[in-house]
Amino acid sequence: MTIPEIKTVGVVGAGTMGHGIAWVSALSGYETWMFDEFPDALEAGRNKILKGWERGIQKGRLTPEDRDAAAARLKTTASLDGLKACGLVVEAAPENVELKRDLFARLESLTAPETLLATNTSSISITKLASATQSPDRVVGIHFWNPVPVLDIVELIRGLDTSDRTADTARRWAESLGKDVVEAGDAPGFIGNRFLMPMVNEAIGVLDEGIGSAEDIDRVANVGMAHPLGPLALADLVGLDTCLSIMEVLHQEFGDSKYRP
Repeated sequence: MTIPEIKTVGVVGAGTMGHGIAWVSALSGYETWMFDEFPDALEAGRNKILKGWERGIQKGRLTPEDRDAAAARLKTTASLDGLKACGLVVEAAPENVELKRDLFARLESLTAPETLLATNTSSISITKLASATQSPDRVVGIHFWNPVPVLDIVELIRGLDTSDRTADTARRWAESLGKDVVEAGDAPGFIGNRFLMPMVNEAIGVLDEGIGSAEDIDRVANVGMAHPLGPLALADLVGLDTCLSIMEVLHQEFGDSKYRP
């Protein structure tokens, strides 16, 4: 069930995380605008969502009527101005602090003062991103996990100035998508990536040193640790560029060699 404070949701980015967030938002009853400055990426993201919904119908998890209603709620725009009427905007751009800060400054200037501005960052300080705006009270971290339609965990992260209204509304919105929300402190990597990415990084080191093959490293995790996905397969799913960016943030922020990529 949708929450009355949020009627229209904007998603910045049509990549792996962006289109996944748009997928669950539109399916949960929200008019959802997905933005990407690259038309090809925008079309690819929409096609992935529609194909995903079609698989849901084939598996009996979704009715054609639900699919058609969600498709009618899913909009795309190649202009950031297309998000100006949204009550919540979730930024899912690449893990680059200056790119994200620029986006937040632009989003603040074109949206209404009551619009919530959220980031799906995997590791960057919410306070640092919010400081690019004049209203850091309406900035919050809503970190989804990949793949968004499958994994139900969401990390909610308050920045130093995030208001209770912003955090509470963000929590209820994520819960309305069927997500299990945990609150994490505004520290590098938050909860999950603080220990997940060092494990992935160490597995890459084991491979680099020739201690085991990629298949055997993942097999140890699958069989010996009961992990459904091994660390190297997980790295491929997340994206090696994203894994590297997260490790660089951890290394820079903590200054500890154990986080060296």
